[in-house]
Amino acid sequence: MPNAIRGALVHKASATPAGTFQISWLAADHPDPLPPGRILLRWGPTTEGTVDVTAHLGLPGAEVLLATWPGLTGDWSDTVRPTVVEVMGLHSALTLATVVLELLSD
Repeated sequence: MPNAIRGALVHKASATPAGTFQISWLAADHPDPLPPGRILLRWGPTTEGTVDVTAHLGLPGAEVLLATWPGLTGDWSDTVRPTVVEVMGLHSALTLATVVLELLSD
């Protein structure tokens, strides 16, 4: 990751093994919290020649640690993608359910 970058902000993730992440770089000095439902991936090399990857999830009013994958080798996107896809889908479903419940309560 470039030095001035906080991480890769995931906008969309394909569920297929050959799928890709649609990301944008998030500047290290970006003061705002993560947008709700967005996942920030960060990674860095270890002394053993592997890569440590972390994911943070933006929630309304908070940013939480979603997952850590220590000591990954090679193309680690196949390891990370299932979690990212599932969490993004779950967040979308919960958001929709909240909107419907709010509409029904009016």
